[in-house]
Amino acid sequence: MSTQAMIDAFQRHVGAELAGDLDTTMATMSDDPHLNHVPTMAGGVGREGVRNFYRDHLVGKFFPPDVEMTTVSRTVGDSRIVEEIYISFTHTATIDWLLPGVAPTGKPVEMAVAVVVGFKDGKITHEHIYWDQAGVLVQIGLIDPKGLPVTGAESARKVLNPKLPARISY
Repeated sequence: MSTQAMIDAFQRHVGAELAGDLDTTMATMSDDPHLNHVPTMAGGVGREGVRNFYRDHLVGKFFPPDVEMTTVSRTVGDSRIVEEIYISFTHTATIDWLLPGVAPTGKPVEMAVAVVVGFKDGKITHEHIYWDQAGVLVQIGLIDPKGLPVTGAESARKVLNPKLPARISY
């Protein structure tokens, strides 16, 4: 699969997720996909498991309406894309793949996300999605960062602007 074909398939996949188009989202996926939001272990295994997860928890419910997503970097290999994304939104809706069991807080959230997308035979085989869950929990008020080695939105902002001051520098 060419680099451009993988990028196009991934963009079609994410666009369908955001548009609420479950059929197109699933059409981009292999016959036996898996999805894992690593910090919360939310996702699905197999075509039915992934479809049910997308239907019930993600497609068309991805983020609140004010979400802003900025691609920071993209690395494309022979069968994978790794995309680094800065995401900001206001927590005004239930986002159970990100914050399971947490009611909307109305607080702003900024996060850096890494998505590892695998491909085989022109289809997405898996997505492994990583982010700093402690940083998100600090921002919505569920963790007090005092005395802990965690930060809030600052860590996501530093991904956008590496010249921001480090917490510890050498």
